[in-house]
Amino acid sequence: MTRKTETGHEGLPPVTKLLLEMGPLILFFVANARPAYFTPLIGPLLPQDMSADHVGIFSATAVFMLATIAALIANYALERRLPIMPLVSGVIVVSFGAMTLWLNDDLFIKLKPTIVNSLFGAILLGGLFVFDKPLLPVIFGSVFQLDDAGWRKLTFRWGVFFFVLAAINEIVWRTQSTDFWVSFKVFGMTPITLAFALAQTRLIMKHAPPEEQAKG
Repeated sequence: MTRKTETGHEGLPPVTKLLLEMGPLILFFVANARPAYFTPLIGPLLPQDMSADHVGIFSATAVFMLATIAALIANYALERRLPIMPLVSGVIVVSFGAMTLWLNDDLFIKLKPTIVNSLFGAILLGGLFVFDKPLLPVIFGSVFQLDDAGWRKLTFRWGVFFFVLAAINEIVWRTQSTDFWVSFKVFGMTPITLAFALAQTRLIMKHAPPEEQAKG
């Protein structure tokens, strides 16, 4: 079943949305762990002088870029629009992935989560404190309704949380191995984000319009 967003578009079924969001990440993890499965297909994208230690992460980066582009195309084909978060994240994935492969340096792909999360955190908190406007429903394409106080509180929490994710990414990639960072990016960041989102349920219910609370 699809759901309509505040802009009137029908949202994707949850399973389809999850597949489009997690599919590229899962392929990123698999390609890093088993690059030989992918190198025959993405060989032309890889640096010719890369060291053996970088075959995994560079293969994963190339696969991640292609899978992200494919997910964006599929998303547009299904919805006839591109949500802001996947679009911005996709542009940065392709940009930083290309720099990783072109410059033969995995630093750029490791910085991608830091840049994306810092960007969204800055947009949310900047919109709230500089322009006095909660931008969370614009970025998330929200499928629920809240009063103004609720949007402000939720926007502030997500803005801070994005900066926390950026800090966590910096700590992990700077202190752990590349393989550990890849695993944490896929199987650590996602559960942390889901747990945080679920923790906001009480606030969402508290600030939902009366008719929404009645439905609940």
